[in-house]
Amino acid sequence: MEDGKYVILYVDDDPDFLDAVRSILESNGYKMVEARTAEEGLKVYKATNPDLIIADLMMEEVDAGTSFVKELRVIGNKAPIYMLSSVGDNLNESTDYSELGLSGVFQKPINPDALLRILKTKLKG
Repeated sequence: MEDGKYVILYVDDDPDFLDAVRSILESNGYKMVEARTAEEGLKVYKATNPDLIIADLMMEEVDAGTSFVKELRVIGNKAPIYMLSSVGDNLNESTDYSELGLSGVFQKPINPDALLRILKTKLKG
């Protein structure tokens, strides 16, 4: 939390999605920090200690999102992590996302109401 606002780290290499999610979050009282690569995401994570993390599954490399999540587990992350995927429900069917250390998966493009509902539930805000 920073200045009374929950901090959400969003990692995605698509600037349009970064802008859209920032608009949703900031207009609803959250602070968003961003990164465009998994490597940058780790740096931002360490610098900001976010309250919740959203990471795109496929960024600069096909499995960059899952690699990012695994790295977060190694360094002891306790914040809820949500994967954002254009394959969405297919990922739920083919992967047990809890085994990856995920709290859930969002379908891309993200549904603003679903996002805000999850944030309120997970962050009690």
